[in-house]
Amino acid sequence: MSRQHDEQTLGLAGLFQAAALVEQIATRGMVAQDSLETSIYSIMQLDPACSEDVYGGAADLPYNLHLGLQNLKDIVDKPRAEHNKDVIRYVLSMVHLERKLSANPEMLKTIAHRLSQVTEQAKYFNADKHYSDANLAEEQDVTLTPATYCHPNVIANLASLYQDTISSFSFRIQVTGDPRHLQNSENAAKIRALLLAGIRSAMLWRQKGGKRWHLLFFKSRLRPSLKKIMG
Repeated sequence: MSRQHDEQTLGLAGLFQAAALVEQIATRGMVAQDSLETSIYSIMQLDPACSEDVYGGAADLPYNLHLGLQNLKDIVDKPRAEHNKDVIRYVLSMVHLERKLSANPEMLKTIAHRLSQVTEQAKYFNADKHYSDANLAEEQDVTLTPATYCHPNVIANLASLYQDTISSFSFRIQVTGDPRHLQNSENAAKIRALLLAGIRSAMLWRQKGGKRWHLLFFKSRLRPSLKKIMG
């Protein structure tokens, strides 16, 4: 059961990290680039060898998921009055949307197809290699890094994917914050992409046995796994 708890904790950490990043963009207009890269990267991991690979591999989890892990630790250790209510609201909303998405196989198929297209597009924005010829890029073995997926064009495509699919549900996530930041088009795109990342992590959490009621009584489950992952 311990392994399952560890995997559920990873999914929750990814979910809380995406929610915390949404809150930071909405209120401050900026986030730590490494946390953003990890969350966006997780969206593209459609067939990972293990749960740790969704977030860049076991060795880098304490660094890549630091924000999400710290948010979980705060929930375990701090009184409820000190919790960030917006982050909690975003988490619960993304869990709800993931359930609606999982019940819609056609939308899941559409998202998988569109994500494969985004992956192909990302090859042309590789941080280390720049190709002027599309055919040349296709012929090369291009290594896609988390930074690659954070190119503004890739983020914009992920945001468009969110609008075309998840946003069609009657339930919408209301993001609150500073209007100056929310009205910035790049920030709006990052927020939509991060909501997609949070839903992807919610899916991992649920696939590993996570249930909504666990969110009310999960502190005893989380402590050992958090200690193990955070080191």
